[in-house]
Amino acid sequence: MSRPAGGRQVPATAARKDERARGPRVTRHPAWSMAIGALSVSGSAVLLDLAHTSPGTASSYRCALALPTLLVLAAAERRRTGAVPRHRYGLALFAGALFAGDMLLWTQAIGEVGAGLSTVLVNVQVVLVPLLAWAVDREPVPRRFLWWLPVLLVGVGLTGGLLEQGGTVGSDPLRGTVHAVLAAVCNSGFLYLLRRGGHEGSVRQVYTAVVASAAVVSLAAGLLWYGFDPAPGWRVLGWLLAVAACSQVVGWLLVAAASPKLASHVGAVLLLLTPVGAVTLGAVVLGERPSPLQLVGCVLILVSAYVTTARGVTSADGQGGRRKPRRAR
Repeated sequence: MSRPAGGRQVPATAARKDERARGPRVTRHPAWSMAIGALSVSGSAVLLDLAHTSPGTASSYRCALALPTLLVLAAAERRRTGAVPRHRYGLALFAGALFAGDMLLWTQAIGEVGAGLSTVLVNVQVVLVPLLAWAVDREPVPRRFLWWLPVLLVGVGLTGGLLEQGGTVGSDPLRGTVHAVLAAVCNSGFLYLLRRGGHEGSVRQVYTAVVASAAVVSLAAGLLWYGFDPAPGWRVLGWLLAVAACSQVVGWLLVAAASPKLASHVGAVLLLLTPVGAVTLGAVVLGERPSPLQLVGCVLILVSAYVTTARGVTSADGQGGRRKPRRAR
């Protein structure tokens, strides 16, 4: 038997079932899980560069190749905790559509406006996600986060090479800016819905629906606008399989499981480790050499992430809801 704070005894089997329903054991340390997830996602930038294929092909295949593993994980979760109510799949499918829009629009914007500015614009999720949580869920935004927000944005800009020569050069800066802004909106909506969808547990089943929706939307958009190659070749498929493994299966699944356990601003800040990881992997794998300003940007992001998340990383109820007043500052 287990005894909760109120003194009422609960059967141990029921307590274990409730523990499993809240998500994987890794979310006992949600900040670390979120950081590892963000760094895993950062590998997709290098792997997609090596794959060298169209946005539609990359986005649809990286989701489709991840589905077999995710379906196995979702089935195991369903046997333990039961099926997810149908009404929760609606938001999951919408989140998947936003995820597909984020992948497609950001990839398109890189060539049009340059990697630097596109990286800066898509990472305004660090502002938009907490604003969505405040506007919809009335979740307070701590003053410490607001104080460090300018430093975070400067760090993102420097890491993206915004001030470097050629950092904002592209084939069509105006269209690229529009695409990058739309990608940021899609990214923020996806992250908000992913976090909110995990509050009721059964994260793997919901996340699998998100990825399936993203695969279908990416395929449709690839066929209509962004290009899709049904037979890209074994070399391309190999790189896209690696993207699916490190990003869709490991990275975003960790983010989906950890983000409901964190305040919205904490999750948004920790996701800024993605561009830091991309710069590091680019140097190691592709032989790219980050400039001194990019290294300064990485340091600013890491310091800001530590300062804004070191205290009170979890919500008072463990579900990413309202935090205790004394922790809100």
